[in-house]
Amino acid sequence: MASVNKVILVGNLGRDPEVRYSPEGTAMCNISIATTNTWKDRNTGEKREDTEWHRVVFYNRLAEIVGEYLRKGRSIYVEGRIKTRKFQDKETGTDRYVTEVVAEQMQMLGGTANQGANSDYGQGYPNTGAPRTQTPPTPATPAAPASQPAPSAPMQGAPASAGGGARAIIEDDDIPFAPAFSGRASYCI
Repeated sequence: MASVNKVILVGNLGRDPEVRYSPEGTAMCNISIATTNTWKDRNTGEKREDTEWHRVVFYNRLAEIVGEYLRKGRSIYVEGRIKTRKFQDKETGTDRYVTEVVAEQMQMLGGTANQGANSDYGQGYPNTGAPRTQTPPTPATPAAPASQPAPSAPMQGAPASAGGGARAIIEDDDIPFAPAFSGRASYCI
């Protein structure tokens, strides 16, 4: 029978990350992520919240990226797996267990005033052993204008563009599943 061990967390860092290196040269970084669950109390009607702390460990290049770009309070998205490890307490010699999330992918969320426009902030990073460079996405060059003029108003019910950016006009002929329509219509994305 197949099994799944997958964790997805979206929360805030509880402290600044510190990168350490093993004797073999593997980068490791431990952080704590706070996630908050909010609800309304049935009896009092007041808003309640419960904060849960999660131990997360990053390895290799991903650990170095976390150490370089993340700070306490920063929002982060993490995908990984749960791992329980056993170790001996140095003082008492008793066996201790710790359960943590081993991060396989991370994405920095939100932004700050000191973030540069060309930074890699907000891009997803998989946990790979080999160093990799992240290049910011380059905007696509606009296609040549269509031979037929676009209608002057968007189709009624079409979603408005968020943030006032440019809209892409897609003709019926470009959509393989477009409904049969006797007139011309455009869909705005």
